[in-house]
Amino acid sequence: MESAIHVLALFPGQGSLSPGAGRAWRNDDAWHLVEEASALSGVDVAHLLLSAEDDELVRTDNAQIATFVLSLMSYQSFCRTRSTPESFVGHSLGEYSALTAAGMLSFADGVRLVAARGAAMLKASQLQPGAMAALMGGHGDISKVTARGDVWLANVNGFDQLVVAGTEDGIDYLEENVNSLGWKRCRRLKVGGAFHSPLMAPASADLSEALRHVEFRTTPHRVFSNVDGDLHPDTAEWPQLCLRQLTEPVQFERCVTNATAEANVAVEFEPTGVLRGLVRRISPNLDVTEFPGGSL
Repeated sequence: MESAIHVLALFPGQGSLSPGAGRAWRNDDAWHLVEEASALSGVDVAHLLLSAEDDELVRTDNAQIATFVLSLMSYQSFCRTRSTPESFVGHSLGEYSALTAAGMLSFADGVRLVAARGAAMLKASQLQPGAMAALMGGHGDISKVTARGDVWLANVNGFDQLVVAGTEDGIDYLEENVNSLGWKRCRRLKVGGAFHSPLMAPASADLSEALRHVEFRTTPHRVFSNVDGDLHPDTAEWPQLCLRQLTEPVQFERCVTNATAEANVAVEFEPTGVLRGLVRRISPNLDVTEFPGGSL
């Protein structure tokens, strides 16, 4: 007897977006989400998805709203012809896409939160500039990297791939001394600040205010929190989880490990290309595909 299919939906963060990523969706029925998001946020989301170049898309406020809308268009298109996934995991910004896709946030509230979060994080990154880098091949030892006090663990993407955030000086030092610090490779990320680190603390007040004006709703679906990798069906917990996510590491490996205790298929939604590889390393036996592009 075949086992039932339990689908895990995966939503990427802002670093996955590339210029022109929305062009393939312009004639899709889900394009109305672009128009709705633009009206709600006051941002020209169509421009960001169709014609903006890298220098615009690296700005965190632009990248976040554009990525969020693209992910939700992809997800809405998927659900027109397929069953709704049971479990949801997002990476950083993708957590807001996951919460919205799972029905814990309305699309309008998701847009408002993402716009507020992006603006707050842009302001924080201007007050305290920083950078991020991916570390590979270090067997999970981060202690030497963070010993200076100006670099912090930001994403746990797997045992041998971590992301750190820090001051410009801290990340420069890391790039120059990566091997002596116990890692094989260091790759600076194209992002606009030191996200998921103490340098994002100034964003907390504005995001907290935005969270006061949205409603987290009960859903039958399973959403795993970046902060601890666990399920939080109690909607009252989510505002604090969203605030903690600003300055605490994204526990992506733990999210996937917990989600795949039941899920046997995973689908990465647009913009695709990053999470699929990470998830395959975390759960080698999981069937991982992309939408569009994969079959289920």
